[in-house]
This record gives sequence, structure tokens and C-alpha cells, in this order.
Amino acid sequence: KRRIDYEKQKGTWKMISVAIVEDDEHYAVILKEYLKKYEEEYREAIDVTRFEDGDEIVEIYRSQFDIILMDIEMRFMNGMEAAKKIREKDSQVIIIFITNMASYAIMGYEVDALDYVLKPISYFAFSQRLNRAVKRMKRRKEKFIAVNTKNGVHRIPVSGLCWVESQGHRLTYHTKEGEYESTTSSMKELEQDLGTVNFFRCNKCYLINLFFVTGIDENDVLLNGQRIQISRSKKGDLKKAFLEYMGETMK
Repeated sequence: KRRIDYEKQKGTWKMISVAIVEDDEHYAVILKEYLKKYEEEYREAIDVTRFEDGDEIVEIYRSQFDIILMDIEMRFMNGMEAAKKIREKDSQVIIIFITNMASYAIMGYEVDALDYVLKPISYFAFSQRLNRAVKRMKRRKEKFIAVNTKNGVHRIPVSGLCWVESQGHRLTYHTKEGEYESTTSSMKELEQDLGTVNFFRCNKCYLINLFFVTGIDENDVLLNGQRIQISRSKKGDLKKAFLEYMGETMK
């Protein structure tokens, strides 16, 4: 069984998550070194995951990466085929091809690749491409949160997160597409992360997205077809937060 090298598992959208898909150990080491150098030079936090072939990243892919550095010529699944399968799941991830021949890289337009780097790789060329990718990533308004579940890591867009429910030591993320159960973070930590993007803790067990709120009655808040109880001490603050949010969105 071929090895997948997971170097870090930080799991937060504030960190740039980069996948290296490279079957040549020599170039994999170079890419890791260049990412480390870029991290120090530009003061960016980068989380690196290494895959040894295209089929390995495709097998576990759940939209958990911001940037993919993809070798084109690999033994089991070439980079172009892997990129096509990834695009079926994720239209936003930035793909940069690593290749020996520019003619291969031209095919990257088929999968909306941002750029390519020719081997042998120089740090200058690499850093220029990576800098372009990071700038594109930061221009996007959409924010994501990484959720670790028993089935893997899922990158969930914050705009599609309706509410989060705490049950014991488990958090359940309710989205428009489905539910994701996690045991790797606390409600307090999540509230700190999401508190600045229109989320409100309406009681001990629920953190709600004000975007999905359709009404507030005597005891409950209504959102996405569900009724969630409001803590008595939170009711006034929730109404104020909701009215402020509505005022901002209507400007």
C-alpha cells in the first residue's frame, strides 16, 4: 500500500491549505522546502499535505484544499485526469501544474488551472506563481471552515452553514446540503471564529447563522424551516443582532 504523508492537520480556513501531488521524491522535497521558504518570506501560515499519485488525492478529496500543486506525469493517475475529477467536486480550488514540458501545461485550460511551473523548479518562478495563487484566493469573499468527521475532512462554505448544534462533546454542522458531525472542536472556539461573520449563540447548544433567520417569536428563532429555542437571557441580544444584520444587508 502506497503511503500518504499527512504532515499537518490544523483544519482552519485562516491557514492556507496546500496539497502537493508529486510521485518524484526529489521534487516533493523541493516543493516542501520552497513552501517553507515562502511561508517565512511572506509571513503566511501554510498547511502542507503530500500525495504520491493522482489517485490518492482523488480518493479522499472533500474540497479541503486551497491550492493544489499537481505533477502531470504520474504512474497510476496523471495530473490532468486527477484535476478533472477534482473539478467535478470543487470549482474553487486553485490548481498549479508542475511539469517537464510546457505543451502539457497548455492542456491545463481544460480544468481551469491557474498556472504551471516547469521542472527543474526555481524558487523565483515558484514563488511568483504561488504569490499569484494566494492573491486570487484572498480576493474571494467566500470563507470556509474545515470540519473533521469520521469520513474525512470537509471544507464547508460559511455562507452555507445554517446552524451548529452542540451535543455533549460533538458538534453537528447543519448546512443546506446536509449534516456533518465533528468531535475535534468546541462550541466556544467555533463561536470565536464565526462571531464576526453574522453568527449568534442563541442558547448553550446552538450557534445560528443570521442569514437564514426568517423570524423570531416568543420562545424560538425560525430558520431554514426549523424552530430553535432561544435562551431567555439571549432574546434581547438576538433581536438586536438580527435587526443590525438586516440593516447592514439592506444598505
